[in-house]
Amino acid sequence: MRTELRGPVIAQGDPEYDEARKIYNGMIDRKPTAMVRCSDAADVMTAVDFIRDHGLELAVRGGGHSGGGLCLVDDAITIDLSPMRWVRVDPAQKTAWVGGGSQLRDLDHAAHAFGLAIPAGIMSTTGIGGLTLGGGHGHLTRKYGLTIDSLLGVDMVLADGSFVTASETEHSDLFWALRGGGGNFGIVTAFKFQLHPVHTVGVALTLWPVEKTREVLEWYREFLPQAPEDLSGFFAALTVPPGPPFPEEIHGKKMCGVVWCWTGDLARTDEAIAAVAEVEAGPPAFRFTAPMPYPALQTMFDELLRKGLQWYWRGDFFDRITDEAIDVHVKFAENLPTALSTMHLYPVNAAAARVSEDATAWGYREAVWSGVIAGIDPDPANADAVKQWARAYWHDLHPYSMGGAYVNFIGEDEHQDRVQATYRHNYDRLAEVKRKYDPNNLFHANQNIEPAAGKAA
Repeated sequence: MRTELRGPVIAQGDPEYDEARKIYNGMIDRKPTAMVRCSDAADVMTAVDFIRDHGLELAVRGGGHSGGGLCLVDDAITIDLSPMRWVRVDPAQKTAWVGGGSQLRDLDHAAHAFGLAIPAGIMSTTGIGGLTLGGGHGHLTRKYGLTIDSLLGVDMVLADGSFVTASETEHSDLFWALRGGGGNFGIVTAFKFQLHPVHTVGVALTLWPVEKTREVLEWYREFLPQAPEDLSGFFAALTVPPGPPFPEEIHGKKMCGVVWCWTGDLARTDEAIAAVAEVEAGPPAFRFTAPMPYPALQTMFDELLRKGLQWYWRGDFFDRITDEAIDVHVKFAENLPTALSTMHLYPVNAAAARVSEDATAWGYREAVWSGVIAGIDPDPANADAVKQWARAYWHDLHPYSMGGAYVNFIGEDEHQDRVQATYRHNYDRLAEVKRKYDPNNLFHANQNIEPAAGKAA
């Protein structure tokens, strides 16, 4: 296979092997047989044919940000798209083609030059491929919807090695499934997005002592769903990191708060979050407000949550924050196990909720928040501690959820019923599309949708 590819094949025993198999989550230490670094779609087609015809295990790596490390499988072949990092913006049409190995920072940078962006993520190191195929949400979701709501089409390689373009007019059944169905249906080598006008946004951080978690959440659950769509704010429980913009007196303190993004008139940023004064807990102990270029907001957490940390996460969707759920948040926020461990509630309502339930594979258009519990630490010795905390937190909180989760927050150690709960009424339709395009389940190193029973179409 090496002689048929433009990109390199890095195998066990090669000098660069250990570095090549590192991904964002340092907790993942798997040893694939080889990493096939594809430089273009032709390389991907060749690699898929070789792996399928030789009966080998296959995994796919885009940006390498998978929390469960699903892009690496022991003794398998990883098709690595990381060399395919490119963006081509059409400012007249306000669209962008993006290579399958790109990270959000690549698109944010290229689109920002034209005052444009897409709703996607809160960290610039996130891979565009995994995020998009899982549905995708971020700071701009209340204003512009999910990432898949801005997806216009894809180029991709199927399990039989063929190359297709999928859109509303070509392979529309496949395009429907790709918008939220994860990496089950093939390897996307390029994405086409509709871009939206975003340049400089108003950014605000409001923090209270962790002891005020109950009062802040009671206020937040009422305020956020009714807020103008130009305003998004995700709730977080955290330990304040050292360094700016935080004053030294709160460094290392456990706190709760909201990270705000305002896409309206910058002069009205303070007015947009003025309601924080209504919190029964009193005014924030810390408040920071500043205009920022959108890419600067996207990179705000990159250095704090750098590549190589130990990560373990669990997630769920919520249509309300009940009193019982607040009891759980209070308990676990006060017992964050490490300085980087956290919990976030990301708003996914407003524009995202106006898309019909059957328009895409995303199964929770009526959700208001996508929650994630993340145990994080640089020290492998603390891996078990952060896992236990995250699992216990999720176990206690899950009964107050909607039952399913953002698929990218589902870990590999969770059961198949979690995948089915995430796709709900769309699961059977997804299984039919899977049977048509990947009847033998070649692409199964993911939150897997098994092909429907019966002969492939």
